[in-house]
Amino acid sequence: MLSNLLDCVPDGVFTVDAGWRVTFFNRAAERITGIRRDEAVGRRCCDVFRASICEHACALKQTLATGRPVVNKVVYIVDAQGQKIPISISTAILKDEHGRVAGGVESFRDLRVVAELHRELEQQHSFADIIGRSAAVRQIFEILPQIAESDSTVLLEGASGTGKELFARALHTLSRRRQKRFVALNCGALPDNLLESELFGYKAGAFTDARRDKPGRFARAEGGTIFLDEIGDISPAMQARLLRVLQERVYEPLGGIEPVKTDVRVIAATNKDLAQQVRDGRFREDLFYRIHVIRLELPRLRDRREDIPLLIDHFVARFNRLKGKDIVSVSDDVLARLMEHPFPGNVRELENIIEHAFVLCRGGVIEMKHLPPDLRGNRLGEALRLGEAMTLRAMEKLLIADALRRHGGSRKLAARELGINASTLFRKLKEFKQITAARAGKA
Repeated sequence: MLSNLLDCVPDGVFTVDAGWRVTFFNRAAERITGIRRDEAVGRRCCDVFRASICEHACALKQTLATGRPVVNKVVYIVDAQGQKIPISISTAILKDEHGRVAGGVESFRDLRVVAELHRELEQQHSFADIIGRSAAVRQIFEILPQIAESDSTVLLEGASGTGKELFARALHTLSRRRQKRFVALNCGALPDNLLESELFGYKAGAFTDARRDKPGRFARAEGGTIFLDEIGDISPAMQARLLRVLQERVYEPLGGIEPVKTDVRVIAATNKDLAQQVRDGRFREDLFYRIHVIRLELPRLRDRREDIPLLIDHFVARFNRLKGKDIVSVSDDVLARLMEHPFPGNVRELENIIEHAFVLCRGGVIEMKHLPPDLRGNRLGEALRLGEAMTLRAMEKLLIADALRRHGGSRKLAARELGINASTLFRKLKEFKQITAARAGKA
């Protein structure tokens, strides 16, 4: 009767005796592994599963040694066709009628469906390698193709780490210039003399070590796109030279006497307020209007928290490919910590956090102990103070608060961004207020 019952459950279940030989193998285990029951029973479990933890960190062996069960540990097994399958395992001790240890039991859940759902979700909420489902990112997705079709100069404004170069590459990839080069240069990293030669190149003999001609970034980007990052940091002299290129579409290499025509689309980016720079006299007004033809303001990560789970999945998949690992996801408490983190470094900071965790993580799930030290402390946001992990209600409260802040307290606009009715938002705010009052009363 028990065997028939276990054959009906969707999770794989098997048991082993004291010699680690399989004594039971249910129907779901057959389906997930591709191994028939009669082929599994009687064999050592490590020969059946060929799992990533069999040799050095067997969960069932750990349970039999300590008496403590393992719950939802993510590992990989190899099926009958040699394919790696992510599974979540749980273990327990089996005892006979006299209470003596007779072996162990392990259940495992196929995570391929979960992984596939993650991939589908990323495809639904990605555009030209940019990941996001928040209202702020969706608005950019809608206009990006139209901007890409034109040859107008684009100014990308946003804090460091918001992905300005990624958006610039997307504009190039979607444009008619995509068959030509995309050339990027960080203008703020170079002094004037080096920046000038990098942009416009030089002729042999232009200075002592110039033994032969060297093409600049504009020459390399001919017919394509040049991305000028941190343009707000260039000097007034370089601003004047760049203005001529944008106005007349010609430039002169260092040491050259003939102007060179250029057919390049310019995308500029800055983490500064260029309009304020103009008012303060630190940036030329005529250059500002030349690069300000089309302006895109990129949102900070704390203004698009809905995208954090998607970005985490994206970076986990990326670092799995780069580092040859098989990490499936992050734990619930890690997700909670990252959801409430202010991210002063924006998307780049999140990427660095996941990479740091990959270095330390040896299992299938990133845990709190794998995060950088400043994220492992006991500091939690207001939404988490009364619990050990971020609940759905706490996450909902955080996202609503963010939307209201972005829209200056307007419930109508916040509700529209969140995709809910204004009456629903009002009801949720009332519920949050009642919960806060009740907790204050208990305190």
